[in-house]
Amino acid sequence: MTYVIKGYLVGQVMTRLVPSVFTLVFCVALPLNVIAIVILLFKIKVRKPAVVYMLNLAVADVLFVLFLPFKIIYRFAGNNWRIGEAMCRIVTASFYCNMYCSILIMTSISVDRFLAVVYPIQSLYWRTTTRAWVACIFIWFLSMSSTMPLLITQQTVVTEDLNITTCYDVLSWELLRGFYLYYFTTYISLFFFLPLIITTFCYISIIRKLSSSVIDSTFNRSQAVVLTVIVLCVFVLCFGPTNIIFLIHYLGYYKGTSGILYFTYVTCASFSSISCCLDPLIYYYGSSKCRMFLHNLLCCKTKNYSEDKITVSTKSTGT
Repeated sequence: MTYVIKGYLVGQVMTRLVPSVFTLVFCVALPLNVIAIVILLFKIKVRKPAVVYMLNLAVADVLFVLFLPFKIIYRFAGNNWRIGEAMCRIVTASFYCNMYCSILIMTSISVDRFLAVVYPIQSLYWRTTTRAWVACIFIWFLSMSSTMPLLITQQTVVTEDLNITTCYDVLSWELLRGFYLYYFTTYISLFFFLPLIITTFCYISIIRKLSSSVIDSTFNRSQAVVLTVIVLCVFVLCFGPTNIIFLIHYLGYYKGTSGILYFTYVTCASFSSISCCLDPLIYYYGSSKCRMFLHNLLCCKTKNYSEDKITVSTKSTGT
């Protein structure tokens, strides 16, 4: 028995809006994060824990975006998967792996900022580049290993009445009410709600510390507050609706569920990918060297542009 959401599979939202959002994210997030990786590696240098986390977050975003073209083609083709079962499993697993890897790394950034602001002296022993790399390697291992069930179970189903082969959208009722029910409820709880609680606690503590202590400058205080708002917005606005709806969707299998929940989840998941476009703001506000480099780059371009205009004007007047 299969759980088929026929009306949604051929609707305009699934076949036009969702892939259009993915296309926009691909075009914007890929160059932004590639540039961020280049800056972090060659201009800022990976010498501080914060830079280690930012670099890994940028890599996770790039890997996430690189698999989007497969979903874009699939959705634009009317949700018809044409490149095999193995590739469907890889794309599905990578989607969840990189998404929740990003969440865990953002949580690590939050904890690192919390230790740096609230316990600046006591945390010096723990906040080292080596320990940051160990934490990131563990996060990557945890993210990849947790998606293994998606790699070993069948994800494609031929829907004969629609004459399409779906990828992950249509699964057997037994699988959804059995293993996937327990797998995804546990997965979302550990990889989203727990990080959300930790991140919220860290940034509330940071804001309280900043408001009760004397900071070197108002600018530094404002930068820390802006970074806090950005990370919380990414968590709450980008990942919040998607994971809440996804959890409700799977919990609904206890009593049966409606296709509208999965349809809403897919739509929200497409918009949650916009987080890849917002993450570069974390690099900008999280690293003073990154801000300095970008400012110098933009100032040089502005200066060169002005000098070119003066040269052209001089030549045109014959002086």
